[in-house]
Amino acid sequence: MLHPSYTDLMKVVNSEVEPGEHPVVNSRYSIVLATAKRARQLIDGAEPLIEVESKKPLSTAVEELHEAKVKIVTDEQVVNFEEQ
Repeated sequence: MLHPSYTDLMKVVNSEVEPGEHPVVNSRYSIVLATAKRARQLIDGAEPLIEVESKKPLSTAVEELHEAKVKIVTDEQVVNFEEQ
C-alpha cells in the first residue's frame, strides 16, 4: 500500500477549493501525472522543497505534494500566469 494514499493526496490538493467549485484533482490519474511531472523536474536538477529522506525522486515528489509544497494548476492557470 502506498503512503500517503491517493485519497489523502487528493484531499490535500483539493483543500483550497471553495464549496461549489470544481476540484483541482478528481482522479488518481491526475495525481500520478502531477507526481511524475514533479519527479522529472527533480531528476532534471530541481531542488527538493522538503528535507529528503529518500533518494528516489518519485517518493520525494509524493511527499512534496502531501505536504502541500507544490501546487497542481490547470493549463488555463498556466496561460493566465504566463500572460501576467
